[in-house]
Amino acid sequence: MTRILSLLLPLLLAPPAALALGLPAPLPALPVDLRGDVVEPLDRSTRDLAGLRQLQVRQLLREHRKFLDTDPRGAPVVRGEVVAIDPTPEALQRARDAGFRVRDERRLEGLGLRIVVLQAREGQRSRAALKALRRLDPSGSYDFNHLYLGSGTAAGVPAPMPASAERTALRVGLVDTGVDAAHPALAGVRVDTWGCGGAAKPHRHGTAVASLLVGSRVRAAPARHRLYAADIYCGRPTGGAVTGLAEAFAWLAQEKVAVVNLSLVGPPNQLLERGVQAMLARGHVLVAAVGNDGPAAPPLYPAAYPGVIGVTAVDARDRVLPEAGRGEQVDFAAPGAGLSAAGDGGGWWDVRGTSFAAPLVARLAGAQAPQPSPGAALRVQSALAAQARDAGPRGDDARYGRGLLGGEQRARWSAPMNED
Repeated sequence: MTRILSLLLPLLLAPPAALALGLPAPLPALPVDLRGDVVEPLDRSTRDLAGLRQLQVRQLLREHRKFLDTDPRGAPVVRGEVVAIDPTPEALQRARDAGFRVRDERRLEGLGLRIVVLQAREGQRSRAALKALRRLDPSGSYDFNHLYLGSGTAAGVPAPMPASAERTALRVGLVDTGVDAAHPALAGVRVDTWGCGGAAKPHRHGTAVASLLVGSRVRAAPARHRLYAADIYCGRPTGGAVTGLAEAFAWLAQEKVAVVNLSLVGPPNQLLERGVQAMLARGHVLVAAVGNDGPAAPPLYPAAYPGVIGVTAVDARDRVLPEAGRGEQVDFAAPGAGLSAAGDGGGWWDVRGTSFAAPLVARLAGAQAPQPSPGAALRVQSALAAQARDAGPRGDDARYGRGLLGGEQRARWSAPMNED
């Protein structure tokens, strides 16, 4: 425990610059990313670090009190903002009369939804603002503008790429931090981006997830994959808000991207739930990390919503990571430790967490669903179940779900990175 405390102290004392993404970035003294997972050097301590995401949330709230607040569960939200879903003109007028102002209004064409972000009066807490709006319009749909954090980390040094190739083309989506499209792992991959006003803000988490989703650890160009990458963080203290996540869904729906990877987690939210339902109804397949808050933690979202394919992570011996979530939200398990994935600056990084298991499953799903179609989520789940190996108690269970996938991916991404 003394060792753990010595590692956590630098995180607690981190300067504001460590939160440039709106989430704690990796620090040299503690190899932990904004996503709340631990890297290989801390493998033996993961049971003690399962609650690290909550620690990072507390740090985030301390450093950005001006922008952030909490819901009754302690989850981070954008301070003073309430999201209204399809509000009536009369409801908006009552809100204005009560001192709220319309901060933003958007129609999400790809989802068939309209959202209005309402700003509370100066000094009014987010919880009080939400209660007031629900009291003014009991039949309306209002919720916090929650933030969603990821579920993985990366640390390491640059290394060359080995040589071998794959040729099956994929067309998949990603909602995460920014992606370094120039990384050698993504050579030959067409990357279409959304968010940040068109500015590229690559980060190691999104780049690592993208490499596992569509990349290759080879010198030769891989198959002509196409990645639709939505950056909902963009270096803002309020990055990762549910409004940005819903807008990313709408973009991916308009682009008709069938399979979307979501290596991020957070609390239940009405807008997120409506967005998920709209995507599933339109024939999209959502693959999400179940998170790393530990086996006793409550379910995290979007993985826990019905129809979303929730993915947990296993180590090199096919044991579920001790920090990974458990429960009915787990549909499949995949490798999530002992992997080397692409990082910022052209480097390669050891990664750990459910963030990195999810894209291995999404990659398999992409081969099953090239285009959105009615009932795609159920068909893909059935196809994946037929491929999965039962690794826990017989049948569906709370640790492995319907079984283990991605074993062939482990060999590809765990190979030594010092080959000429």
